[in-house]
Amino acid sequence: MPKTKEGQAAAEAKQKIIAAHRRSPEDSGSTEVQVALLTTQIRALTGHLKVHSKDFAARRGLLVQVGRRSSLLKYLNNTDRARYLDLIQKLEIRAK
Repeated sequence: MPKTKEGQAAAEAKQKIIAAHRRSPEDSGSTEVQVALLTTQIRALTGHLKVHSKDFAARRGLLVQVGRRSSLLKYLNNTDRARYLDLIQKLEIRAK
């Protein structure tokens, strides 16, 4: 089944994010990549909720993703502080 133009655009954007944050050429699931993907989804949902303030299902999804990103960042901070600091600077997110 062929992908739609929107689906292809989303897949290409995801591949660009993965390529920008991977640690090795075959890496697609490291903590940095997961946090970067979650950050883009969080930013998209935040924009959606600014327009659709009563979309409570999207709000819950946003809170779940923020919690997942927080857990991954906490893990990265505990295991490798330098990678953590580099990642939050690259993604322009606040440190706890």
